[in-house]
Amino acid sequence: QVQLVESGGGSVRAGGSLTLTCSASGIVIELNSYCLAWFRQAPGKERQGVATIDDIRRTTYGDPAKGRFTIAKTNGENAIYLQMDSLNPEDTAMYYCALRRATRCPAVAVAADFTYWGQGTQVTVSS
Repeated sequence: QVQLVESGGGSVRAGGSLTLTCSASGIVIELNSYCLAWFRQAPGKERQGVATIDDIRRTTYGDPAKGRFTIAKTNGENAIYLQMDSLNPEDTAMYYCALRRATRCPAVAVAADFTYWGQGTQVTVSS
């Protein structure tokens, strides 16, 4: 049974940074073809794709993340990370990790395409 657990959320001032971690269990990421993604959802808004990474480390970014966020995976660790810099209040949301078994990630990350989800970690950015 695949489980994803997010951590690293919190409250920061505008301009600050956070690093989110998504730890996986029930699957060895490096032994599978996969697409892992970060999504976010603010109150009253749809779940939005932030960034994706596949098993050969190809990455994609949603428009709000480009130039500020970095998705990464370290060899030997069953986890992915989201480094978020230059945060602003519009980045306030619940951030979710998601996984789908696939040979590559879609060009645009859509929530309905992902099978496994974590419970989320809250990020709050104050001005």
